[in-house]
Amino acid sequence: MNFNLKEAIEILERTPVTLEAFLSGLSQGWLTGNEGEGTWNAIEVVDHLIECEKTNFIPRLESMLQDEESRPFPPFDRFAHLNSENEQAIEEKLHEFKTLRKENINKLTALVPSEHQLDMKGEHPAFGEVTARQLISTWTLHDLTHISQIVRVMAERYREDVGPWCEYLGVLNKK
Repeated sequence: MNFNLKEAIEILERTPVTLEAFLSGLSQGWLTGNEGEGTWNAIEVVDHLIECEKTNFIPRLESMLQDEESRPFPPFDRFAHLNSENEQAIEEKLHEFKTLRKENINKLTALVPSEHQLDMKGEHPAFGEVTARQLISTWTLHDLTHISQIVRVMAERYREDVGPWCEYLGVLNKK
């Protein structure tokens, strides 16, 4: 096992500033392109990350750590962000994400002061029993997945423009 809470926090802390540096000030074409029907654009991914900060990882972790028994997770709708009418500029969304993430990292460090808490369990509706360690690992890789998704979606915008080089650009070939 490679999980280390300090190292996970290193990624969790950097995601908001990474996205802020990458997405702030970009034209709408970069922010609203997607990979086709049923896929998300960069703005929708940021909206999803904000929703996760509010209703996913920390509420589930809090539920797990309330007592020694495995507890069912609070519900989470992965697509809730698609139903909101949030018309903020990307910079405002990124600021909200950054603020929520900072609060949640503070909660995380307060909730998990020792290795013992990482072995506490919760009940995921699809996977069954999972540990706090697995949840925090997933939160970390969730960030990396969505950073990768944003880059891939943005690259798709120039797929036809690169001509024959498409073959050599892994980001366009999902490699």
